[in-house]
Amino acid sequence: MEQIKTSFDFEKPLADLMQQIEKVKQVADKTKVDMSATLAELDEKVAKTSKSLYSNLTGWQKVQMSRHAERPQTLDYINMICDDFIELHGDRTVKDDKAIVGGFATIDGQTVMIIGHQKGKNTKERQYRNFGMANPEGYRKALRLMRLAEKFNKPVISFIDTMGAYPGLEAEERGQGEAIARNLLEMSVLKVPIICFIVGEGASGGALGIGIGDHVYMLEHTWYSVISPESCSSILWRSWDFKEKAAECLKLTSEDMHRNKLIDGVVKEPLGGAHQNPELMAETLKAQILKDLKELKKKNPEQLIATRIDKFCAMGVVVEG
Repeated sequence: MEQIKTSFDFEKPLADLMQQIEKVKQVADKTKVDMSATLAELDEKVAKTSKSLYSNLTGWQKVQMSRHAERPQTLDYINMICDDFIELHGDRTVKDDKAIVGGFATIDGQTVMIIGHQKGKNTKERQYRNFGMANPEGYRKALRLMRLAEKFNKPVISFIDTMGAYPGLEAEERGQGEAIARNLLEMSVLKVPIICFIVGEGASGGALGIGIGDHVYMLEHTWYSVISPESCSSILWRSWDFKEKAAECLKLTSEDMHRNKLIDGVVKEPLGGAHQNPELMAETLKAQILKDLKELKKKNPEQLIATRIDKFCAMGVVVEG
């Protein structure tokens, strides 16, 4: 089987097996002894261990997976999914926020507006992208692009991957809260289909600012919550040491969110996470997008808006007996 790249402490059992395989291969090369039976047995152990390990991750382990340095980001998915992409810039008020990218693209001949967070892959790029934490102008740019999509009757696809909206003083001075609230209002009544994917971290209003959709999905090893485990731990326990406990209490995994009817579905990732096979992950997302577009395009704007509003209004409703 294909070798899985390990990065985290909880992947140590898998890393140990990979090491054994390497040693057996070295012995086989040196001694010219047929070790195929041993290698086959170890490969079988790797397959079983991988399946067991990645299907039983804790909340904190999923948070770690969502932050993997090699995990595909919005521009990666755009390059792999779309036939072409024309990036559009600026909010026509302040500047172009690099933490959010967006523009028209075609997927199998269908024109869509794609909007998403972009964190960056290295230190320089992360600073340029502000670590995927958008300022108010980022959300205003996203809204401008959504209105443009509505004008030309094109669906909107959003990819969410952020630690939250930028919390700096200048962001608050320019109306961070109002910008996000405006997006929630406008997306609720947008007259075109909206499909949202949490592809990494989905933190707080920073995620929700482009996360109101007809269909909202989470990739298998992602998280979506009002607050990060570290911040929750620092508030409740005055320390980051309880982040693992906080992650469990927050019920932030894709399975928890789907069980609580806060998202519409969970998109399966390649074994070991999206970073192990980005191309396969992109193919899966593309298939889901095309399937949903076919379904949503059958509805008229009034049906889309009514169903979208009803779905979000039903969240958190408790009926006491």
